[in-house]
Amino acid sequence: MSEKPVGENALIWRRQSDLKAYPVKLEPLSQEGWGEWAYYAIDVTKLNTEGGYVLYRGNMPVDTIHVGPSLYGEAREAGLDFMRQQQCGYNPFIGNYCHSKDGISFYGPQGDSLVIDARGGWHDAGDQLKYMITATFATGILLKAYEDYPEGWNDGYDELGNPGANDWEDILDEARWGLDWIIRMHPDPNSLYHQVADDRDHIGWKWPQSDSSDYGWGPNSYRPVYGANGLPQGLGKFKSQATGIANIAGRAAAACAIASRIWWNKEEVVKAALYLDAAAHLYNLGKEKPGYQQGNSYGAPYRYLENTWADDMEWAAAEMYATTRDPSFIDEAKKYARIIGAHSVQRYDTARHYEIYPFVNMGHSALFPWVDKKFQDTLAGYYRESLEATLTRAEQSPFGVGHPFIWCSNNVAAALIIQIIEYEKMTGDQTFHPLLLRTRDWLLGTNSWGTSMVTGIPFDGDYPKDVHTSIYALTHQVVRGGLVDGPVKASIFKQLQGLTMENPDEYAAFQNPTVVYHDDIGDYSTNEPTMDGTATLIYVMAYFSGH
Repeated sequence: MSEKPVGENALIWRRQSDLKAYPVKLEPLSQEGWGEWAYYAIDVTKLNTEGGYVLYRGNMPVDTIHVGPSLYGEAREAGLDFMRQQQCGYNPFIGNYCHSKDGISFYGPQGDSLVIDARGGWHDAGDQLKYMITATFATGILLKAYEDYPEGWNDGYDELGNPGANDWEDILDEARWGLDWIIRMHPDPNSLYHQVADDRDHIGWKWPQSDSSDYGWGPNSYRPVYGANGLPQGLGKFKSQATGIANIAGRAAAACAIASRIWWNKEEVVKAALYLDAAAHLYNLGKEKPGYQQGNSYGAPYRYLENTWADDMEWAAAEMYATTRDPSFIDEAKKYARIIGAHSVQRYDTARHYEIYPFVNMGHSALFPWVDKKFQDTLAGYYRESLEATLTRAEQSPFGVGHPFIWCSNNVAAALIIQIIEYEKMTGDQTFHPLLLRTRDWLLGTNSWGTSMVTGIPFDGDYPKDVHTSIYALTHQVVRGGLVDGPVKASIFKQLQGLTMENPDEYAAFQNPTVVYHDDIGDYSTNEPTMDGTATLIYVMAYFSGH
């Protein structure tokens, strides 16, 4: 990006080790709607020797990049650092236990005001709420990352997330943190809970082990645990629009079915049987109550507005077949696949908050290996239809990206990469591979603000530092690996309630009429790292570290 046109020979690369120079090839890009800057793409394909490279304009260094096979593996493991920071029950970052009184039931199958053991899981984002909506997908995608790319994972932490090897890969330790919480939220074959706490949590920065929020039992005490009954819920002014529970039951079943295979292969047969039993009961709950359970809010209008479910049941049925080889699951998975079809957030340029979630349908790719060629073509066609819509939008951006700039757009971008990865595995078609690479690059710094969207990555580059989390507010320590929400449409940003910027905008010169991003602790819409977005990025980095 430049305020003035840049000449063809104005820039050179120099290798840090021996100062060998490489010419820079510049490709002018369209900039309509993206501000007054001149945009250029730089060809870095000649930088194919491992090491660091510095971009010079005359004798002035402009930027540094690193080339090497280990870089994606480092980013993959960094995501687990952030996941450990989000742990509830025991949090290794603070070295203390928290929320030991989660919680008291509401809308549960046995009635209200009963004590429920809902300890564990992950704090969802910068707040300290816990949702099965996001935790089920995060658990499932971590397990898929391990199953699809099993080589090279580190073992540097124990099952609690403290430093120290325990003969289990760290990604499985972290996935197990999610699995154990899923089991707690599903205490018997007929019961399922979906959320712990609500927006009464949002009272300022606070340590999780001394949570000052008060839900009626005093500060740092019991919190509500909401039962999944498939009906509209809400203890305050705002009510959800729930119609069923198949979204969270399906995702939980898929995660448990994958876990059963992994634990069986590791000769942990008791755990494998536990997970498979839970998967079967969860899947049946989803069949009994088709529809979607949404998040609950109390005093604010913001909540998770998920309104899809067939994709989750398709994923669950496909994973159940892969684990059990029961042919009935194939017929059911195909039924759910036809219901959801090509419906995906990637087809649209806008959506409400978490409306079409997860942002990638893992069911189509999970089902693909088990069906005939005709239905394989149908599944691939569903992916292709939404990818074509994304590619059309990408042609209007100088950065070549087309994911919608809704709240959590970075989460959507990472999910788009996974959809292209899965489509390529299914078909071998490389049509969308340039879009995959441009979307990856957008997340890692090729964007209007020149910043990575991942905390602490790259270690010597521009990345989110002033993030919207209590941990950062209280410690000023940046925990690496967290994927922040990311840019939103300027029209969305202007409508958000209770958002106050706390510092001057260092990116003010780079904001544009299309989208905005702020590295500011006050901006909960663009600079809050999310647990499920980070888990999605871990899968992406596992793919790149394996290629």
